[in-house]
Amino acid sequence: MKAKNIYGSILYHIIITTLGLLMLYPILWMIASSFKDNTEIFSNAHSLISAKLLNIRNYIEGWKGFGDVTFAVYFKNSLIISSVSAIGQVLLSGFVAYGFARTKFIGKKILFGLVIVTMLIPRQILMVPQYILFNKLGWINSFKPLILPNFFPLPFFIFLCLQFIQGLPIELDEAAKIDGCGKYSIYFRIILPNIKPALITCFIFSFYWTWQDFLSPLIYIESNKLYPVSLALKMFSDPSSVTNWGAMFAMSTLSVAPAFIIFLFFQRYLVEGITTTGIKG
Repeated sequence: MKAKNIYGSILYHIIITTLGLLMLYPILWMIASSFKDNTEIFSNAHSLISAKLLNIRNYIEGWKGFGDVTFAVYFKNSLIISSVSAIGQVLLSGFVAYGFARTKFIGKKILFGLVIVTMLIPRQILMVPQYILFNKLGWINSFKPLILPNFFPLPFFIFLCLQFIQGLPIELDEAAKIDGCGKYSIYFRIILPNIKPALITCFIFSFYWTWQDFLSPLIYIESNKLYPVSLALKMFSDPSSVTNWGAMFAMSTLSVAPAFIIFLFFQRYLVEGITTTGIKG
């Protein structure tokens, strides 16, 4: 029986390792290609080892950007858009969810149902009316159309925080009321510290979704100096001439770094936030 368990464990780890390598292979290929010359990228596509080890020329050329705009500007634009949007989700998602979870008012179920139904609306349906609205407000070619729709809480994050709050004992609220706390004090002193994993989960997802968004900047941003990283990477591809694949893969590798670093530092809260809301919901 012990030998059977050992063989089963070995087989399990072999399968998991194989699947992990298959999922990581595209990322490893991109990183490896960032150190290759343009001619070597596709002629030696099957190999993850470059003929010139640690060839950083692609990173130097890619970082120069286009014209007088370096890639540092594009990274700064993406950080501003993604960070402000994610902070808005953290500040407001838990607050709105607290209202639905702990406050009684007429039509609460209907209103919450309408909030959840908006998750079923395809994004493409909203593009035209949103563009008309932002155009009339004079917000085209600015960060406002990219930040404001993502700054206010999304239904998914409201639902996530709501499930987490409903898992907290109501006795905590009642004890705080006996001590003289009002609704706002209960939220900031009792609820907010206990839903930290859910809020960090909201921050990670919001930051990642906004960071990798390509369509919205393509619609609203016209100036090269306001491009985020996702839109700037497209500029390496030039159908009328030679595409600088090496620089594109180099900057693509760097563009993955912020999301990876955030996930690396907060993955414990991410797993806790998802699993806890799933169990208690």
